[in-house]
Amino acid sequence: MNQIKIGKFIASCRKEQGMTQANLAEKLGITDRAVSKWENGKSMPDSGIMLELCELLEINVNELLSGEKIDMNNYEEKTEENLRQVLNRVEKILNENRVLKLAITILLIIIAMFVAFEFGEDIGRFIYTIFH
Repeated sequence: MNQIKIGKFIASCRKEQGMTQANLAEKLGITDRAVSKWENGKSMPDSGIMLELCELLEINVNELLSGEKIDMNNYEEKTEENLRQVLNRVEKILNENRVLKLAITILLIIIAMFVAFEFGEDIGRFIYTIFH
């Protein structure tokens, strides 16, 4: 997904509807700064307001994620492309979280070993008492 293209598309659709950033923000219950960030490609609309945003802009989610109006001849192809991109993003986020969990686990083990060493206890017994 091209956030800059999507942002420009949001701005274009908003203007077609005769709304300012502040008008759109008010209708969505968010700040105009959030709308500005979308339109500048710095962030994406939260999934919780995407449907309402699309309704206000008179577009569908597939068009929003494509950053353009979609003609019916290409609709299925664009839908598949957007779905693949969303799944890739989700997978990337999940992989980043796995790395974070692993790093935290390793850090906790190192801290446990340090504490055990400092207090002169058997590391195995100390770790056992922490987790049981």
